[in-house]
Amino acid sequence: MADRGASALSLPEDWPAHPDPILALNRMGSFDWDLDTGLFHLDAQAYEVFDLLPEEYDGRPESLAVRVPPPEAARLDAAVARAIKDGSETYGAYFRIRRRDGTPRWTHTQGYIRRDGTGRPRRVLGIVRDATEELADTTARSLRAAQDQAFRQQTNIVQIVSAALSHARTVRDVIEVLKDTHGIRRLGAASLVMGLVEAGRIRLVAEAPVGSFVPASQVNRIDEPYPMSEVVRTLLPRFIESPEEFADGYPILWPHLTDLHITSAAYLPLIAQARPIGAMGLLYDDRRGFSTEERAVLVALGSSIAQSLQRAMLYERDKDLAQGLQQAMLPRTIPSVRGADIAVRYRAATAGGAAGRDIGGDWYDLIPLPGGRVGAVIGDVQGHDTHAAAVMGQLRIVLRAYAAEGHTPATVMVRASVFLHELDTDRFATCLYAEADLATGVVQAVRAGHIDPLIRYADGTCCRIPVEGGLPLGLSAEFGRLEYPVSTLELDPGDTLLLCTDGLVEQPGADLDDGMRGLEGFIAAGPDDVRALADRLIQLAEERGGDDDVALLLLRRRAPEAPRAGGRLQQHVAPSDPEALVQARHMIRAAVRAWGARERADDIELVADELITNALLHTEGSAIVTLRALDDSDRRLRIEVEDSSSALPRRREAGEDGVSGRGLLLVDLLADVWGVEARGGGKAVWCEFLVPEHT
Repeated sequence: MADRGASALSLPEDWPAHPDPILALNRMGSFDWDLDTGLFHLDAQAYEVFDLLPEEYDGRPESLAVRVPPPEAARLDAAVARAIKDGSETYGAYFRIRRRDGTPRWTHTQGYIRRDGTGRPRRVLGIVRDATEELADTTARSLRAAQDQAFRQQTNIVQIVSAALSHARTVRDVIEVLKDTHGIRRLGAASLVMGLVEAGRIRLVAEAPVGSFVPASQVNRIDEPYPMSEVVRTLLPRFIESPEEFADGYPILWPHLTDLHITSAAYLPLIAQARPIGAMGLLYDDRRGFSTEERAVLVALGSSIAQSLQRAMLYERDKDLAQGLQQAMLPRTIPSVRGADIAVRYRAATAGGAAGRDIGGDWYDLIPLPGGRVGAVIGDVQGHDTHAAAVMGQLRIVLRAYAAEGHTPATVMVRASVFLHELDTDRFATCLYAEADLATGVVQAVRAGHIDPLIRYADGTCCRIPVEGGLPLGLSAEFGRLEYPVSTLELDPGDTLLLCTDGLVEQPGADLDDGMRGLEGFIAAGPDDVRALADRLIQLAEERGGDDDVALLLLRRRAPEAPRAGGRLQQHVAPSDPEALVQARHMIRAAVRAWGARERADDIELVADELITNALLHTEGSAIVTLRALDDSDRRLRIEVEDSSSALPRRREAGEDGVSGRGLLLVDLLADVWGVEARGGGKAVWCEFLVPEHT
């Protein structure tokens, strides 16, 4: 009996009522419940029925809890609420109380609901009486016990099914819960069918056990004479209590059920936000009829299933929208690259929140470049929403454009950062851009706040490759720190470069370095094939779950072919930047070895070093070092060092220290041919080396 809460409202003038003394003579007590104030008046005989003393009761219904156990009170509440809701004038119920000495007593109550002119319930008048003798018969007690047991079982299974449904995210999950929890059998049903409303029709989506559906009702219009159609049209449950009632009410459907020996059925509309989204049918083969309590339990079950289905439908719709947008922003296809095996993967987040948040700003890209080079990009725009995906799409396009224009990796990153800063957004992005020459295996990598790459070597070992980095894109432009140092890596044949976003590494409560070490071990134990390895990594991400998406790009270098015309590497060397000079030397040494010129490696490296040093010492700007593999009648390597000065180099006599002035002498002595070319506002000093064929 729910507490209506006392208020300052005045009581009716005739309250409390004074029933005929004949009630007392029949050992019946009376009560008067004012719904506005919440006061619940008992007469003297009612005190005896409840085994209460007047001084033990304060006039409020919740105070009867000392005698009425909570389960019994809940049943009474449900009976009263149901009568008030459906407009009934009366209600009745049996319930048990706990007497002063602890023994139970069966009690019966019957109430009359008074309403005002608007139909609003204002007052309940009724009687209570001791029903112990009435129910003392063994058969009656056994029946009541059996009904109570069945009610408890049904209530319990509704709780079990509802708890399982709370974890269901998709419509398929909801269906599997209904089929796999054995709840239908525990409710006593022989079979279950469930359909969803789609374009004015009801389509069967679930049956248990398999094969129990009726072929004639697999897809029906809502206006057809079937029980599922009826409950969707009327929004009311339909309880069929006998085979005769089934045959009379649904003559088209009944002949298909005769082999199932159905004796009764309950069809429930699945309603969410006042809109029918489907219907469910429970068919029984060993019972007839439904008590009031059983009907209430089944209606509650239908309501729980409907809410779960609506949640699953909204999740699937939003997820489809989010994934469609995400896929539209990612490259449609990844080009095949001569000299490399490529694999890319993307996995959306699986957060427990709205599906729209499953979309993120993670992306990958592969950019074919001239001279047998390829650019690999991995990045992550801040946020997990459609705006992050839109920014990601724009950023991916400009990065591809800047790389295709021939800019150095550092310049590509600088321009992308400026673009993002000038874009009308408050988002920033982390990114890693790696430009690989597949003929030499030299990789120039630039990192903007992103996690380091990894390399899985041909022997199966794996390690993280530290890459010096700058601020994330957008932030570096905002703070005026547009410096992105270039790191040079080497990929031998069979080595695999792995770029990923932090969703593959980071886990709640775990250190990033620990996550990277764990990933190294997982990759080392994985398959050699890049596609199989990529699948294994995404499977790992799926098993971990998490609220971040994952983008992944793997590039495995195959055994190089002979040097091709146009093979080209380039390095920008700024003044007073010894690290850039070291990286340029490293690039030249690796390329010379990869192109099969080991016999002349020392000469080539020494000449290149002299040209770079001269450019930095005798001009005011930076130098651009370019190394090319030329294939014509002879196999040649060409080195170009470009600067912004138009002054031509000249030979000088060595100084007193015996060192200065020897640069061009060394170039002339060691190179097969050299010269100078005008380049716009500057010049390029070049030299070539013949590379003999290996026998």
